[in-house]
Amino acid sequence: MNIIPQEKLHIEELLGELKVGCTIVYPTETCYGLGCDATNDRAVEKIFAIKQRQKEKSVLVLMADVGMAMQYVEWTPMLEKIARHYWPGALTVVVPVKPEHDLAAGVVRDDGTIAFRITNHYFAEELVRNFGKPLVSTSANIAAMDNPYDIETVINMFEYAENQPDIVIDGGALQERAPSTIIKVTGQHIEVVRQGDVVVDHAILLG
Repeated sequence: MNIIPQEKLHIEELLGELKVGCTIVYPTETCYGLGCDATNDRAVEKIFAIKQRQKEKSVLVLMADVGMAMQYVEWTPMLEKIARHYWPGALTVVVPVKPEHDLAAGVVRDDGTIAFRITNHYFAEELVRNFGKPLVSTSANIAAMDNPYDIETVINMFEYAENQPDIVIDGGALQERAPSTIIKVTGQHIEVVRQGDVVVDHAILLG
């Protein structure tokens, strides 16, 4: 693991590392995330190895804005309402991906859906926007272990692991927050898959 303080990070160098398939740990609006280029199959496979995660459990991605999201999912009036009321922020939606896409297999679920959110963390947003493609953002922990909110936890967790992140960006201690709320959107139907800090007001979205 190459540990880099955020204030000493050269964003262009980091973007170059992402383009060649490196995996990174970086701060997000929830906890430290483990990420990579969401269109790189080999990099996404490494994410699963690092987390020791079951292959059938796809990983979510971050989008920089609505325009990026529209490139990958069919934009609907319901998504427009969600974007207007809850994004950017810690609300993840599960929706069908467009038939033609370049996302890695580990990002797309067996039912043809992806889980994504538009981040409101200043660094994560800048990173995704400059990269120009979605980034994987799964919690930077080994499966079944606690989510990390500081770099010491990340280092201790992976220090002796066989598979480790390539680059760890030290953004300091993060405020401990619940994971993002996840909802599955099917037409006008909304199913809460995981409840986080964001509480979805069905009356607003379905009204």
